[in-house]
Amino acid sequence: MDPVRGLDALPPADGPTVVTVGFFDGVHVGHQAVLGRAVEEAARRGIRSVAVTFDRHPREILTPGREPRLLTTVERKAELIVATGIDMVVVLEFTESFSRWTAEEFIERVLVDGLRVQHSVVGADFTFGFKALGTPEMLIEIGPSHGFTAERVELVHLDEHRVSSSSIREALVAGDLAWPERALGRRFVLDGTVVRGAGRGTSLGWPTANLRTLPRLLLPGSGIYAGRASVPAGEYVAAISVGTNPTFGVEPLHVESFLLDFSGDVVGEPMAIEFWARLRDELGFETAEELSDAIAHDVRLTRELVPPA
Repeated sequence: MDPVRGLDALPPADGPTVVTVGFFDGVHVGHQAVLGRAVEEAARRGIRSVAVTFDRHPREILTPGREPRLLTTVERKAELIVATGIDMVVVLEFTESFSRWTAEEFIERVLVDGLRVQHSVVGADFTFGFKALGTPEMLIEIGPSHGFTAERVELVHLDEHRVSSSSIREALVAGDLAWPERALGRRFVLDGTVVRGAGRGTSLGWPTANLRTLPRLLLPGSGIYAGRASVPAGEYVAAISVGTNPTFGVEPLHVESFLLDFSGDVVGEPMAIEFWARLRDELGFETAEELSDAIAHDVRLTRELVPPA
């Protein structure tokens, strides 16, 4: 199901809804608790569930230059939200003018007029409206005067460690895949498009698919990883490099993958990389032969760690 982009694209209202709102970056287990509660309540009432999210992180507009890198594209975020059972995803454009809507305007224009909300479910740390003056407590207090009720869902902790998008980002940058997997409830996946590289991998005997990602997406910390790559032709075990190619001089941080047991040209095609394990640091080698030997070892380890799809 494709997300609805903007209130103007909403289909004619066919009844009341249960609505949840949030940025939901990564759609981690805390987000899943909020979304799941909305699905549960909508089912109990016999009405549709709707998740409202945004096309960019609010800090991109509110504090430009200080916004975090993102864990998911809008498209993958919408897919993950739908996978929780939500009936419809609405993606709003977070613009300068939108950021100046008061909390009351958001309630009236989005929740009441746009979505005919009957009940709203939000996370305990959710804020909205100009200067973030809208809170779960505000929704609970004034909702009835607008014809709806509201509830808040408490934050989720795992072993006393709060689940949050920021904690997942911090772990990934450090090359830690264990916490993201627990907090996301699945392995971390990076989406992009395959582009043509310098061809060094082919000359070494290890042709790689170079991934171009949206500039706002987070890349895991530099290193060599084992995982899987999904392309239109199928899903393949992959040895993954996140790094700067120090053997050939420093380049911008990028991602390239050797797809095991695959031959073909995937340039220009979408690819999703699922990270399973971090194998080692990225190293610089004296010769191309030493690098090729290291890649061969990485590929052997990858084959041992990651079963075929």
